Amino acid sequence: MPEKRAILALADGTVFRGESFGFEGECGGEVVFNTGMTGYQEVLTDPSYKGQIVTMTYPEIGNTGINPDDIESNRPWVEGFIVREAWRLPSNWRHVETLDGYLRRYRICGIAGIDTRALTRLIRDGGSQMGVISSVDLDVDRLARKAKDLPSIVGRDLVKEVTTDRVAHWDTGDWDLEKGYLPASEYRSRFGRIPRIVAVDYGIKQNILRMMVSHGFDVTVVPASTTAEQIMARNPDGVFLSNGPGDPEGVPYAVEAVRGILGKVPMFGICLGHQIMGLALGGKTFKLKFGHHGCNQPVSDVDTGRVEITSQNHNFSVDPDSLGDRARITHINLNDRTVEGLSVPSLRCFSVQYHPEASPGPHDSRYLFTRFYRYLTGEEDLKT
Repeated sequence: MPEKRAILALADGTVFRGESFGFEGECGGEVVFNTGMTGYQEVLTDPSYKGQIVTMTYPEIGNTGINPDDIESNRPWVEGFIVREAWRLPSNWRHVETLDGYLRRYRICGIAGIDTRALTRLIRDGGSQMGVISSVDLDVDRLARKAKDLPSIVGRDLVKEVTTDRVAHWDTGDWDLEKGYLPASEYRSRFGRIPRIVAVDYGIKQNILRMMVSHGFDVTVVPASTTAEQIMARNPDGVFLSNGPGDPEGVPYAVEAVRGILGKVPMFGICLGHQIMGLALGGKTFKLKFGHHGCNQPVSDVDTGRVEITSQNHNFSVDPDSLGDRARITHINLNDRTVEGLSVPSLRCFSVQYHPEASPGPHDSRYLFTRFYRYLTGEEDLKT
């Protein structure tokens, strides 16, 4: 049976013809590329990809299928999926579903069989842009117009579309090959004190929560719209600001809440949480040309010179010049010299742009969870 045709049309008029997989229909979003060689299931279910169509630069995707353990949220969030070769028959013992079937189930369009190297180079050189995937409308001019008419992610509040709608206690820790994900009780005896953390969900990845529990925290997750007063009413020992999608300047309510907490309890931010902290400190953010998406971004610790290979997924960055002397830059991206970490000891807060939970990705940066724990328990100070 011949494959159903599909088209990817970009806002600049560029067209790629390929084969449809996943849901047969039409989708639109900002087209970005991810350089990870593994972890497509975690990429699909990362809420930070809301509003985006993801291109995988690794050529063979789908060969390990889909399993219920490697998800980062309760559903996939990408708007569409672009691959060079989509494997129809998984060959991993953990799989319970094919990639094709998974995308169909959640009505996510995919396109395969295109030159993803050419597409990646186009995005890298010209910047990310809006695009449409369709297997139901093959008129290239009409699709290009649809792509051009799509709203930009700049200024949009995508957080409200992915955040939780209720307060919940998280009680699951890290993965054990024989036992699966371990309950919090497995970790309690390892720590002298269990700090209470409020984690603000801007689109939080589950492995962040698992790492928090595994590193000795008691974690309560709250919606992104939770005010500073509501957070402080829970009497937390610390506050965690999560990752999430889109433009940090599109969520002024989150910035206002963080500004109301600064200096009251220690805070740790990751990714969008890092950008929101930067805005709350009086800084500004800007959109990157094509963002950082992948598991191989080199980051340097300013103090030690130590280089960490990090997992990242973001399209915006904190403008270092806008911060003045209100925050100290602690980490720098070695590819483009953008800000990767901030610290304000006097306000007891720090943040990183990258993902120390690294799901998928290297574990170079997991020490940051230990640092937050030791800071809350008085065993370590933030550097001045």
